[in-house]
Amino acid sequence: MRVGILLENFDLTAGGGHTFQSEIFNALLAIGAKARHSFVFLCDPDTAARLPPKPLPNAEVMALDAGPAAPRRTLLGRSKPAGQSLDERLRAAGVEFVWQLGAPGQVLEVPYMVVVWDLQHRLQPWFPEVSANGNWQHRDTLYTAVLGRAAAVIVGTEAGKREVERFFRVDPSRILITPHPTPRFADADLQAKRQIREKYGIAGDYLFYPAQFWAHKNHVNLLLALELLQKRLERPLSAAFVGADHGNLAHVKATSERLGLTGRVHFLGFVPREDLIDLYRQAFALSYVTFFGPENLPPLEAFALGCPVIASEVSGAREQLGDAVLFVDPTSPEGIAEAVMRLESEKNLRANLIDAGKKIAAARTPQGFVADALALLDRFEAVRRCWT
Repeated sequence: MRVGILLENFDLTAGGGHTFQSEIFNALLAIGAKARHSFVFLCDPDTAARLPPKPLPNAEVMALDAGPAAPRRTLLGRSKPAGQSLDERLRAAGVEFVWQLGAPGQVLEVPYMVVVWDLQHRLQPWFPEVSANGNWQHRDTLYTAVLGRAAAVIVGTEAGKREVERFFRVDPSRILITPHPTPRFADADLQAKRQIREKYGIAGDYLFYPAQFWAHKNHVNLLLALELLQKRLERPLSAAFVGADHGNLAHVKATSERLGLTGRVHFLGFVPREDLIDLYRQAFALSYVTFFGPENLPPLEAFALGCPVIASEVSGAREQLGDAVLFVDPTSPEGIAEAVMRLESEKNLRANLIDAGKKIAAARTPQGFVADALALLDRFEAVRRCWT
């Protein structure tokens, strides 16, 4: 088949979305030449300009003039403004199947598969980032249409599969479970540690939290835990936050000041990848206390880089992370603080977590993820060849 790979929000500021798409893109470059399919990478003009026009012998890049916008057709299919729709462009390019890497995806007439990262707007609809300004209704309408029409839906866990079945009534035969991969940058050869604390003005040990400033990332309860730790640990402990502001940064900063943590909490914004690597490697722990699941990439990055992980026990987390983390209730600053104190006091706990994490990270490869998807394409080819 001629398979389109739709890249959306393929930008560093997209955080985990960019990381995931980049990993799949690079894995396709590594193993895609041996596939029995040909590929067309579909992206906005700026992204297309950054990519080689023919990244593989069996692959090319096609720019979509207005970016990969939603097909110019209502969900009911009753109106179609002037101009060529995305479906028409795909058919003109001979694309027979589309793999949409960005979530939640688009409704297409060309057969497609999508990746579902989370359906938290259904599980936790009170968070403003999934509810405010009509966002909840938009998400739900789009997911209903996209998942209902998809030839295949890729999820990372059994928990994710259950949510797709439960909320959107997708037949389980169309849902493929394949764990999301460990980003390969975390497997890079580790050079000598740089003076990362000095660069960012961090004194002593710190908890590391790379997360965009959404409410669901739960920075506030982590700050409350840090306040408790000030009174219980004999040495000071700081926090280093990396991520872009999506509307909640001012609230987090105000909370930090109110709790008397000024100077102990470092807001680093966007950092270069080499600094990100060293921030993981030199952290006391990754404190990934998000409210959202079922899968998250930073714990896998921490696993690969030898950083112990404290993580929220949310839907799907134990399935993804196994026994390689200390699980906490994200609503409990007391529980988060206790996990930090366990890492400080329990002999061998840190080393055991690091060893278990490295095994999980090594088993979750982008090439394995892509191989599972290619096998699905191989199976669907027998269906797709039945029409032109």
